[in-house]
Amino acid sequence: MGEHLLSWLTFAPTVGALLLLAARLLLAATEETIRRLALAVSLVPLGLCGPMLVTFDPATSGPQMVERIPWIRFFGFNVDYFVGVDGVSLWLVVLSALLVPVSIVISWRAIERHVLEFHIFLLLLETGVIGVFVALDMFLFFIFWEVMLVPMYFLIGIWGYERRIYAAVKFIIYTMVGSALMLAAIISLYYLNGGVTFDIPAIAGNVRAGRLVLDPRTERWLFWGFALAFLIKVPLFPFHTWLPDAHVEAPTAGSVILAGILLKMGGYGLLRFNLPLFPRATEEFAGLLGALAVISIIYGALVSLVQPDLKKLIAYSSVSHMGFVVLGIVARTEMGMQGAIFQMLSHGIATSALFMIAGILSERRHTRLIAEFGGLARPMPVFSALFGILALASAALPTLSGFVGEFLVLVGTYTSGLAPGRVYTVLAATAMILSAAYMLWTLERVLFGAITREENRHLPDVNARERLALVPMAVLVIVMGVLPNPILRRTDSAVLELQRAAPRTILVHWTPPAPRARERLALPGAEVLERR
Repeated sequence: MGEHLLSWLTFAPTVGALLLLAARLLLAATEETIRRLALAVSLVPLGLCGPMLVTFDPATSGPQMVERIPWIRFFGFNVDYFVGVDGVSLWLVVLSALLVPVSIVISWRAIERHVLEFHIFLLLLETGVIGVFVALDMFLFFIFWEVMLVPMYFLIGIWGYERRIYAAVKFIIYTMVGSALMLAAIISLYYLNGGVTFDIPAIAGNVRAGRLVLDPRTERWLFWGFALAFLIKVPLFPFHTWLPDAHVEAPTAGSVILAGILLKMGGYGLLRFNLPLFPRATEEFAGLLGALAVISIIYGALVSLVQPDLKKLIAYSSVSHMGFVVLGIVARTEMGMQGAIFQMLSHGIATSALFMIAGILSERRHTRLIAEFGGLARPMPVFSALFGILALASAALPTLSGFVGEFLVLVGTYTSGLAPGRVYTVLAATAMILSAAYMLWTLERVLFGAITREENRHLPDVNARERLALVPMAVLVIVMGVLPNPILRRTDSAVLELQRAAPRTILVHWTPPAPRARERLALPGAEVLERR
C-alpha cells in the first residue's frame, strides 16, 4: 500500500461503491446498513491521509509519492497513469477526504429515498475530485474532471429541491462548455510540445527552460482555453450564475461537496496549469483577472446583504470569498498564493459547515427564509454557538481561519506590483466589512431577539450525530486561525516554485541613502519598478 498510497486513496471510494452495490444485491442490506457501510468506506481515504501527511516532505517543491504507469498508447497518444502530490494539492486532497464522511453523517436522516444510489454517487464523486488533485497527466486530469460531473448532476437532479432539474442542467451545461474549451487546449498543447507526452511537470519544465516557446497569439488562446474552464468552476464574475441555483436546489450533502471541494478545482487549475504553462499570458491578463476578482468579491458581498434565503446568502458569499482566491493567484507573490491556498481550505471548511447549519434548520422548519426564525439561541444554545463560530470564521474575524487567508491575499496583492494592485487591495478590503455586516445581521435575525414564531419555541438542539459533523469543523476553523504554520509550511516550497515559474512585477519600497539618489535592483525573473 505504501508504494501505491495515492491510488488507494483515490479509488477506495469506488471500491466502496461496488461494495455497497454488492451488499444490496447479494445480502439484501437494509438502508441503515447501507448508511453505516458508506460511512465506514468514506473513512478509509481520510485514514490514508495520515500516512500521506507523514510521508510528505515540506522541503521538496516537486511532486511526491509519484506513481507512473503507461496507460494509453494508441493513435499516437502517450497517456500515462501519472499521479502525485505537492504543496498545492496536498491539503485539497485532505479536505476532500474529510468532507465526504461529514456529508454522509449530516445526511443520515435527510435522505430517505434511493439511499443506496445516493451514497454510490457520493463515493464516485469523491474518486473524481481526489483524482483531479493528484493527476499529473493532462489527459488523466481531464478524465477525472469529467468523472466528477456526472455524480454531482444526479445528486442535484434527484435529491434536490423543487427546481432541481433546472439547477442540475444549468450546472452541467456551464461546466461542459468549460470542459470542451479545456480539452481543445490540452490537445493543442500536446501537439505543440511535439506530441510526446501529456506530463504536466515535463511540459512546465520545457516552458521554463525555453524548449517550448509559444507565439503570443497561440499562448493567449491556450491560456483562455484553460482559464475559462477554471473560472467557471471557481466561479468568477460573470461566470457565476449557475452557482446560486445549484446551491439552493442541491441537498445539504451536495452543497457541502460543491462549496467545499468542487469550487476549489477552479483555483487549483489556475495554479497547476495557467501560471506555469502560460507565464507571458498570465502576466498580460493578470490585471483583467484581478479586476474580475475584485468585482466578484464586492458583488458577492453586496448581493448577500439582501438575500432573504439563508442558503442563497451563503451561496453568494462563496462568490465573494472565492474572488479572494483568484486575486491571490494572479498577484503571483508568495503571500498572495499562500493566502489563496489557505483561503480555499478555510472556505471549504467554514462554508461547508454553514450549509450544514442551513440544512439543519431546513429539516426542522422546512423553510430557509431568515425572516421565519429569531430567538433560536434560547431553545438551541449549542447550535447557536456553532453557528456563531462558523459565521465569524466566514466573516474573517481575527484568530479564525478566514482572516489568515484573506489577510495574506490582501498583503500579497498590495506588494505585487499588479497594475492597480493597491486599488484592488483597498476595494477587496471593503468586502471584509460587508462580510461582517451580512454575517452579523444574519446571526442577529436568526439567533437573537424575541421568538416571533411559535414553531421556533421548542425546536430541538443539535443531536449527537449533528454535533459529530459540526464540532470538528468549528474546531478546525479555530485551530487554523491560531496555528496556520503547519499548513503554510507544507505549501511554501511548491508556492515558491510557482512564483519562480510565473514572471511578475514587484514593487520594492526603500529609502534612498541620499536626496534624489537612485538604485537599480536586480531580481531574477521579475521586473522591478524603480522608485525615488
